[in-house]
Amino acid sequence: MNQYTGDEMVRIMAALSNPHRIRVVATLVKGATYVSQLARELEISRPLLQVHLRRLEAAGLVTSELRISEEGKAMKFYTVTPFDLHLSPESIARGATSLSLPDTQEGDER
Repeated sequence: MNQYTGDEMVRIMAALSNPHRIRVVATLVKGATYVSQLARELEISRPLLQVHLRRLEAAGLVTSELRISEEGKAMKFYTVTPFDLHLSPESIARGATSLSLPDTQEGDER
């Protein structure tokens, strides 16, 4: 089982806090695919999909790679990155010890 810092746990959970992003990860488990194909499979627009893919990539949950098609067209393929986040009260307590505290401003209730 992988051990994540508190900040990594927050980053992963935040990235997976959207149903579209969970569906993206679930689809990419089957194998790498390019944006247009993924958008068709998930039945969402390419611009919306791009937003979610950027968020997942920033969290380190997916990676992208440009490939050239037989027709010479550049295509961006996405692959899921292996991760294993086990959530339990104990793993959350371990992660909490390494959390960075967010900057707070007066009246800011996060």
